[in-house]
Amino acid sequence: MIDPVIFQSLQAKIDQESAVRDELNEIVQSLARKVSPLLETATENLTSQRSDLHRLRDVASSHPFYLYNHTWSRDVQDLVFATLFCAWLGGLKEFRDEGKQGFMSVDEVGAFLGVPINIKETDTFHLTIEEYLFALISLVDELSRLAVNSVTQGDFSRPLQISKFISEIHAGFQLLNLKNGALRQRSDGVKYAVKRVEGVVYDLSLRGLIKKE
Repeated sequence: MIDPVIFQSLQAKIDQESAVRDELNEIVQSLARKVSPLLETATENLTSQRSDLHRLRDVASSHPFYLYNHTWSRDVQDLVFATLFCAWLGGLKEFRDEGKQGFMSVDEVGAFLGVPINIKETDTFHLTIEEYLFALISLVDELSRLAVNSVTQGDFSRPLQISKFISEIHAGFQLLNLKNGALRQRSDGVKYAVKRVEGVVYDLSLRGLIKKE
């Protein structure tokens, strides 16, 4: 005969896990309430940085672009990455077409920052496709870290959202014929980020914490 105490013990564990989930959900909801003002602050900071970028644009456009491009390229990449990350998290809504959220194309980034894209006809300041792609790779790297941190914070749905997004980015990179050595090398890391996040999602699905589609 099965001892009923076994089931009582199981119920106690279920109740304990339920209490933990409730506590985690409360923390996540608290974090969610704080995301909005954080995004507002990020949007304000990005907006203020545009004036510096415009000053750089005005000065740099008086000189040969590729002679001095290395001077600012990394900083421009960082600014583009911050813009992409903020938009993906739900920021910059007032600067985008109604209903658009998440991924920003290179044209959208250029429009927000107020700089031309990939100019070939004249030797003037512009955002290059390579700078945008480097920033996009940085976004994938950051989102793969966010997927892991989200689980720690009890947000089990975000890794699935991230997995779908970066898988699409990876598929897009597969279509590119990249000849730039550094860019090609960095882009190879995208597939490893995808695998890391897929591992997180798989673990969550095994534990019954999400329903994998």
